[in-house]
Amino acid sequence: MAKIAKRIAKANEAFAGKANITVEDAVKLIKGAASAKFDETVEIAMNLGVDPRHADQMVRGVVALPNGTGKTVRVAVFARGAKADEAKAAGADIVGAEDLMEQIQQGNLNFDRCIATPDLMPLVGRLGKILGPRNLMPNPKVGTVTMDVKTAVEGAKGGEVQFKVEKAGVIHAGVGKVSFDDAKLAQNIRAFVDAVSKARPTGAKGTYLKKVSLSSTMGPGVSVDISSATQA
Repeated sequence: MAKIAKRIAKANEAFAGKANITVEDAVKLIKGAASAKFDETVEIAMNLGVDPRHADQMVRGVVALPNGTGKTVRVAVFARGAKADEAKAAGADIVGAEDLMEQIQQGNLNFDRCIATPDLMPLVGRLGKILGPRNLMPNPKVGTVTMDVKTAVEGAKGGEVQFKVEKAGVIHAGVGKVSFDDAKLAQNIRAFVDAVSKARPTGAKGTYLKKVSLSSTMGPGVSVDISSATQA
């Protein structure tokens, strides 16, 4: 415990007085403070000027990070026949229909992304209370209800990140690993911020991007200058 407390104190000291810094400086700070025994995820939190309780202020979407997430994503696909074969060939980890539904109902949710062909959505709809709260419900708005299962599976495996605003108007996501090259992390961060910016809903009024913060899995967070985060 003493070693952990010392590590946390050292990280907090490094972050003291730092705020609204550039993406590049934030990446260096986070990587320098990451001392866990595993490859920590670099996480982004964005405070938005929206109230997601109103339908016209909901923010959700998907972004393909240029350098991937560094995470192995397990993909489940609801499909039959040729589309099931297509999903398997594209690298899906679990493919099925009624059998997959039964597995999920039994509590077997050993996957990170769920994709479905449109014809199987009535079946998938029965799982709304299970998949919905876990943000696993297939949705055409983020490309997970589609006949092009090959592209959907390859995208999920290749570094796509889904995002959805929470009740407090905050979006959280992982944008890489601390082992990534600094420039690649910065590129991923800006790609994510750009995607959220472009997803601005029609009902959003006033300042949309209020705050952008970065942290590692086990480390403290630091706010990033918004103009730096939105640079091309």
